[in-house]
Amino acid sequence: MPPKRKASSIEPNSDHEHGASSKSETKKVKGKKTTEESLGTSANGQPTNKVLPVHISFPPRAEGTLRLATWNICGLAAAQKKGFKYYIEAEDPDILVLTETKVNSDPQDGALNSRFGYRAWAISDKKSYSGTAALSKYKPISLSTDLPGHPDPNLVKGRIVTLEFEGCYVLATYVTNAGQGLKTLSEKNTWNRHFTTYIRELDNKKPVIWMGDLNVAPTAQDLANPKPNWNKTPGYTKDETEAFKHILDPPESEESSGRFVDIWRQRHPDVRHYTYFSYRFNCRTKGIGWRLDMFVVSERIAEKVKMCEIRSEIYGVSDHVPVIMEIESDVITGMS
Repeated sequence: MPPKRKASSIEPNSDHEHGASSKSETKKVKGKKTTEESLGTSANGQPTNKVLPVHISFPPRAEGTLRLATWNICGLAAAQKKGFKYYIEAEDPDILVLTETKVNSDPQDGALNSRFGYRAWAISDKKSYSGTAALSKYKPISLSTDLPGHPDPNLVKGRIVTLEFEGCYVLATYVTNAGQGLKTLSEKNTWNRHFTTYIRELDNKKPVIWMGDLNVAPTAQDLANPKPNWNKTPGYTKDETEAFKHILDPPESEESSGRFVDIWRQRHPDVRHYTYFSYRFNCRTKGIGWRLDMFVVSERIAEKVKMCEIRSEIYGVSDHVPVIMEIESDVITGMS
């Protein structure tokens, strides 16, 4: 996540380097630092709790769907001490993407290893930095942790995992950050150019589900304080927002390219809810956040998405909250 800035311009701290059960699950969180908090709400309608709720419960997935979840956990080792496994057990996703894992080798986590038979960990060369994991109950045809064509593989390591299934690609990313004072915006632009080419190539073969911490607030609706952050803060610059828009809506010169849908925004066009709240400046209580974690899907499968929600109450394990999506199972399995 970006380095610290003055309180008047709160920025996303997203580089602190900067076959499934259909039953509803309820889990009670244990631990010295995890206590029951009333779920008051901030001005934007999201809860203000700063620790994980004691009881975590979700409705069962819709019949005929698979549930996918993405979560920036700000370090697996730290998250494990704050109730990480209780959310995983209650949510019970079929595919889970974890970003900013900060692991240095494939971890041995009982809650994950017993639940997901297929696990891919993209690990940075830099110790305890970045990291992306894609975990699945369904066997992928293939997997990779590369961004083809990118000139510096070291900047890609720990940032991307691609799982190919019979029906689609699942593309998991922890997108690089533009840095303090936008000093690495050129590196972000390089990433975006090559990533756009890559996701288009995948989409030409099969539909794509892109999920993770995308490290961009696509529009002014997607952060609490857009004006003071515009073109000054990583994640909300002209270059970054236009690159994202270019993926969703290709220019006329690329008329053969498929379109993509930011699925949560499509389903919640007027809602200002966020997935990241800095631990600083009492942002959670004030509802000052950014929507950085999301699902983007090929337009041709958007109608098969049955639900996409921000798990706003799952805060305190990380300064991000999870986002989940349910989609018709044949999109992934290829079997109708």
